Amino acid sequence: MTGAPAAHAADALARVRAACSALPEVVERPSHGAPSFFVSGKKCFVMFLDHHHDDGRLALWVAAPLGVQATMVDEDPERFFVPPYVGGRGWLGVRLDREPDWDEIGSICIDAFRCVAPKKLSGLLGTT
Repeated sequence: MTGAPAAHAADALARVRAACSALPEVVERPSHGAPSFFVSGKKCFVMFLDHHHDDGRLALWVAAPLGVQATMVDEDPERFFVPPYVGGRGWLGVRLDREPDWDEIGSICIDAFRCVAPKKLSGLLGTT
C-alpha cells in the first residue's frame, strides 16, 4: 500500500497548516518524520501522518480533552481512531481520507491547541 495521492495529501497538509498556523505562537517542524505543530516550539498538539507504518490512513493525531477520544471513536469509528503511541494519553486520531469537514478539522485543531497551550495563549482565542 502507498499513502494518499500526493495532491490530496498536499492539499490536506496545506489546510491543516493554515488552521494551526493561525493560532498564537505555533511552530511547525517535523517530529518522528511527520509535519507536526507545537505551541511555543515546545508542546506538540497536532501531527499530520500519511500512511504511518503502512496503516493506509491520511490522518491527524491530536491532543484531546479528557474523555473526547472514547466518545468520538465510539460515535464514529470510520472517522476517528485511537492512534498508536499517543492514544494511551488520550490523543485522538482523525481521518482526513474520508471527505473531512474542514471547518470541523479547524475546530479540532483549536481544541488540541487548548489542551496543551498555556492559559495566557489559549485565552487569546476567547471562548467557544
